[in-house]
Amino acid sequence: MERIRFSSDPSQRRTGIRKRCPDPKELQVSKELNLTLQIWRQNGPDETGHFETYAAERISEDMSFLEMLDIINEQLVENDEVPIEFDHDCREGICGTCSLMINGQAHGHAKATTTCQLHMRKFEDGDTIVVEPFRARAFPVVRDLVVDRSSFDRIIEAGGYISVNTGAASDANLTPVPKEAADTSFDAAACIGCGACVAACPNSAAQLFTSAKLAHLNLVPQGQPQRFERTESMVETMESFFGSCTNHGECHEACPKEISLDFIAFMNRDYVKAKVKNRKLAGQT
Repeated sequence: MERIRFSSDPSQRRTGIRKRCPDPKELQVSKELNLTLQIWRQNGPDETGHFETYAAERISEDMSFLEMLDIINEQLVENDEVPIEFDHDCREGICGTCSLMINGQAHGHAKATTTCQLHMRKFEDGDTIVVEPFRARAFPVVRDLVVDRSSFDRIIEAGGYISVNTGAASDANLTPVPKEAADTSFDAAACIGCGACVAACPNSAAQLFTSAKLAHLNLVPQGQPQRFERTESMVETMESFFGSCTNHGECHEACPKEISLDFIAFMNRDYVKAKVKNRKLAGQT
C-alpha cells in the first residue's frame, strides 16, 4: 500500500490509503472439479432401485452439493432424460428437508453440516461420490433420493404441542423461566427434523429426534401440564415406527445441529415417571 494526497490545495489536503491493483495472475481462481457420481435411481416405493453413473465435469468448488445436482439435472433435461428427484427447500440448513446419504454418511462427511451447506471444496478432483436416499424402513423411498418422513409427523401429532387458552397474547415476562432451563430448551429446539439420526443409526432408532422434541417442551413451564401424558404418547408412537436405541451414539455424530445424547436420558427418565404417574391418574395402582 502507498500513502497518497487527494488534493494539492494545502487547505483541503488530506491523506488516505490506496490499495494496489492486483495483478490478474495473482487473482485466486475457483478450482474446478471433475467427479464421478453414482446416484440411486428408483421409480417408486414398490420398484427395484439401482445405481446410475454420471460424469460431473467442471464443477466449481464454490458450489454447494445441491447446486452440483442442479447442474447434473440441467444436463439430463437437455438430453431429454428424466432428472434426479431430491428433496430441498431453504438451502440454508434450517428446514431439514435435504436428506442424502453421501458416501455412506448422512449429509456427508463434514461435521455439523446439512447437505445443502456441504460445498464441493470438501471433495477432491477425480473423486467418486456415491449418493443414496436415507435408509430406514420408516422412511420408504418415494422416488430416487426422496423419502417419506411422515412417521416423524405421527410422533409430533401424538403430543408435540401445548394447550393454551385463546385470546390476547400474555406479557412476555408473565411466566418466569429459569435461564438454564430456557438455554437447554433452545438447544433441543435446534433440531430440524431431517432424519439423519435415523439414517445413521444401525437400528434406525428415532430417540434423538423424539427426545429433542420432548425436551424443548418439557423443560419450560408452558409444557408442564401435559408433560407426562406427552412423553408416554410420543415415545410409544415412536416405538411403533422405529427401532430401539442401543447407545451407539451414531445419531449425535450425524446430527447437523449436534443435539446432545443427554436428551435421550432425559426422555427415558420422564417415560418411567410417566408410566407410574399416568397409571395412578387412571386408578390402576
